[in-house]
Amino acid sequence: MIKIRKSLQLALLLLFLVILIACSNRETDTVTNESGTESVTYEYFIGGRGKDMNTNETEIGKQFEEETGVNFQVEHIVGDLNERIGVMIAGGIYPDVIVGAGTEDMLVDAGAFIPLNDLLEEYGQNILDMYADYIDRFTYPDGNIYYIPFGATINDYQPPANIEEGAFWIRRSVLEANDYPEIKTLEEYFNLITAYADENPEIDGMTTIPFTGMGYDTSFFRISNAPNHLAGFPNDGGVMVDMNTHEARVYADSEYAKRYLQALNELNEAGYLDQEMFVMNRDDYAAKLSSGRVLGFFDYSWGIRDAMNTLRDTGKPEAEFMAFPIVFDEEMQDQYLDPPAFVQNRGAGITINAANPERIIQYWDYLIQEDNQKLIMWGIEGEHYQVNDEGRYYRTAEQIEQLRSQSFLDDFGMNTFAWNWPRLNGTFADGNAVDPARQQEVARESYTDEDQELLDAYGLETFSDLFSLPEERPWFPAWSASVVPGSDVDMFSTNADEVLKRHYPRIILGDQANFEAAWNEFETEYRALNVDAYEAFFESIIQDRLEGNW
Repeated sequence: MIKIRKSLQLALLLLFLVILIACSNRETDTVTNESGTESVTYEYFIGGRGKDMNTNETEIGKQFEEETGVNFQVEHIVGDLNERIGVMIAGGIYPDVIVGAGTEDMLVDAGAFIPLNDLLEEYGQNILDMYADYIDRFTYPDGNIYYIPFGATINDYQPPANIEEGAFWIRRSVLEANDYPEIKTLEEYFNLITAYADENPEIDGMTTIPFTGMGYDTSFFRISNAPNHLAGFPNDGGVMVDMNTHEARVYADSEYAKRYLQALNELNEAGYLDQEMFVMNRDDYAAKLSSGRVLGFFDYSWGIRDAMNTLRDTGKPEAEFMAFPIVFDEEMQDQYLDPPAFVQNRGAGITINAANPERIIQYWDYLIQEDNQKLIMWGIEGEHYQVNDEGRYYRTAEQIEQLRSQSFLDDFGMNTFAWNWPRLNGTFADGNAVDPARQQEVARESYTDEDQELLDAYGLETFSDLFSLPEERPWFPAWSASVVPGSDVDMFSTNADEVLKRHYPRIILGDQANFEAAWNEFETEYRALNVDAYEAFFESIIQDRLEGNW
């Protein structure tokens, strides 16, 4: 049976490679476009979730094809990314472009990406101009550039109008029932939630869920990162970085982590904690948040956006959430908002299998121009946004509603091109935000009457006003450092993740009387790992970046 199973697995793998080879040997479309060049379709593999399509199936993608002669067949990952990349490397068969989503170093080490230096010099002047301040950060030690990251900030940094990072969220009805109280500490936050749950054991006939979270599989960090934020630090990854000494220290077994896990354990003991927070998948979690019966949770806004849109569509504003910058103690200053940052170890690379790679660079260079970035991010003036007498971009209520439609965003191409391609952040030359979500005029117009009532109750112009401005951290984010596969640091990351996933649920969901014993068992196993190598690595990275060496 074992031999048969292995043979079947080998056959399936060979079949998969044959399919890939067949796809890679596609015939190039020879239709001539407006620019007089032959049209070509390239494969564009993205190591993240999304909708597969040809870019020319979108309105702006069709326009881009007419002007460049290039179309991309976009494919997103299904299943495990590392396994998929491993199969590509083993067979030496790659799509034309790969967005590695964290596997870039593997692909570079395997020789999958071609150097882009000469191509950029000849065909990518706009890219070089827009990325001028960052080129050194994604140039490899051998002097080559193998991929183009996303989100180069040009002109001025634009802070978010609404919360785009992590926060502790609370159901709005809890705030209203308590006359819109000031909430700063974790104790205050949990006291409000548990008291409301006692008075409202059911909501719309459903059992109330006082506190939940997303701790399943690759989303586990959405639980384990919380102590870092509660202690007044932004998301630097697995370490807290001291602002004075620049020392990097893990926090998974810190007093901060213990304090948070103990608070969750107490919630669990009292019956206030969701028992499914470590086993439900993304769909189950989204359905739970949008059901209207959850009172609170910690999470990053990008992870809950669809659920929040679904919840808003139910027409029950009291069931929606407001984000708060919760910390452990009154004297702590929150740092939930990310400082200006550039993630240089993720991007789009052209593989050795791509024919005429200059066409791809030319397309990217065309894409990064301000007019095209405005089209991707804002749409068409008069249809998707307006311009006031001062030259400021804004959207009407009708335009905002139109742009909430996922089908519209898919059809127009905003969902396709908004990320995973060379793109800008910050502000355009005219001072308007690259990202409409960071334009104050758009944020204010997007607020419902209930939103505005909530903002007025707290004396805010926008929801991010409740959060402290980020302190400057020239190394941020530390987690963007490239880690050599198989190194001590890489092994620590893998092993530590396994230890946390094994012990944190036991500690949180276990008997309160056994908390100390469970914590000590975890701490012993965690400290048996090579913590020193991990911390030393990030301290060296931080020091290098402080000296301008990326």
